[in-house]
Amino acid sequence: MNKFEKELNPEQYSVVTSSGGSALVLAGAGSGKTRTIAYRVAYLIEKGVSPSAILLLTFTNKAAKEMVERITSLLGDSIRLPWSGTFHSVACKILRRYARNIGYDNNFTILDSGDSVDLVKLCIKAQGVDTKNKRFPSAKVVLSIISFARNACAPIVDVLEKKHVRWVDFEGDISAIAIRYHERKRAAGVMDFDDLLVYFYRLLHDSPELCAVLSKQFHYVIVDEYQDTNTLQAGILRLCSSFHNNILVVGDDAQSIYSFRAADIANILDFEKTYPEAKVFRLETNYRSTPNILDVANCVLEQNTNQYKKTLRSVQDRATNPEVHVFADGKEESDFVAYQIKDLLAEGIKPNDIAVLFRAAFHSQALEMVLMRLGIPYEYRGGVRFFDRAHIKDVLAFLRIINNPKDEMAWTRVLLMQVGIGPVTIQKILQHLQIGDGAITEESLLSVPSILSAKAKIGWNDFVMIYTAVIAADVTEPQQMIGRLLDSKFSEYLESEY
Repeated sequence: MNKFEKELNPEQYSVVTSSGGSALVLAGAGSGKTRTIAYRVAYLIEKGVSPSAILLLTFTNKAAKEMVERITSLLGDSIRLPWSGTFHSVACKILRRYARNIGYDNNFTILDSGDSVDLVKLCIKAQGVDTKNKRFPSAKVVLSIISFARNACAPIVDVLEKKHVRWVDFEGDISAIAIRYHERKRAAGVMDFDDLLVYFYRLLHDSPELCAVLSKQFHYVIVDEYQDTNTLQAGILRLCSSFHNNILVVGDDAQSIYSFRAADIANILDFEKTYPEAKVFRLETNYRSTPNILDVANCVLEQNTNQYKKTLRSVQDRATNPEVHVFADGKEESDFVAYQIKDLLAEGIKPNDIAVLFRAAFHSQALEMVLMRLGIPYEYRGGVRFFDRAHIKDVLAFLRIINNPKDEMAWTRVLLMQVGIGPVTIQKILQHLQIGDGAITEESLLSVPSILSAKAKIGWNDFVMIYTAVIAADVTEPQQMIGRLLDSKFSEYLESEY
């Protein structure tokens, strides 16, 4: 028995020692996916494959670093994998060599996300978009639309119709801004992160000779988290593996969570159609969870009608059964969880020993409010606490004005959201309203336009429309006020900004 056979389970060993060709490894949660990939690379190198002939792609820098550390722990620190890293880092390395093939110098600059947003702002201004009567999406939102379209290889109009219906009427302007953005990047010799993938694909697709050179070099293509690839990345992989057809992808269709970033689950579900000769391996031995937890997970996964069937098996002993509670709504659920936490704390359980996991960040909102009401302190990991998020502060600013008309900071935050109103105009408005007196009358609100410019009047009228809807006589509870707020024109602002 060789060392690989000793250190791997039979499922992992079959992947690590598989022959060439295309292969799909369905790696269930906790099944040793990273270990299997690391051993696969080590196995190939020990069999005489040059490290420079292996293209190893991951999705995050952290994953790339961990993968290399695992491999060097097996083969020694002297091993170098020149073509391992994220899709973007490998694309950048290729483009530095062949930039002139796509009309760039090899010293091109890569824009960070902030620089990209700033450049889109300039393009919006140059486009002369009329935002007086309609609220145009922010530069950040426009950039996200352009980015999604490029990664999904889809027209902007399709992205708007599927994801941003509110902005379909602006398709012409957004498409024109996308062109301006592209042209200004080219003129400045800069690329954004999406360009790295787009130009890598074009380099391979538009130059068969170069594609042949690179695909011959990459004898083995290995991809981690394949379920999170988008259409553009899948195209890059087909071209990189086109000569040897030795592509091994590892993923789990049950863990695809990045569709909002243009990840396409069809890439993994249709792998055998794309690569008809593909072998399919399954890693179903779970080292992370108890059988009790996996029983529930398997039961849930069985309900999916469009999937690769797999059954996770635990190596651990049976333990406490998970409890499943079904609630009528999110409020009832949050109340239950919060009072469970309160009871645990009363029993002497340390706060640091209690954790609450969410499928998505927004699910924390209701629980955070109950915890605050009960006076239970908590720490939010992986993001910003609910009441510290910018869009929540925007909503609260309206409520603060209603509760305390003297609140200058709340007035400033609310008025800055309105079209045509800046800091100088805000001071004029606040002086005119005499907010220090603590009373805002309908008469004073209606008199403000007399001191405003034409553009500022539009923004002020929008504010008054929202404000009067929120303070209507039939609205008395905060949740009712928030409901009115979200039903008003304010919702357009939130969508355009966030």
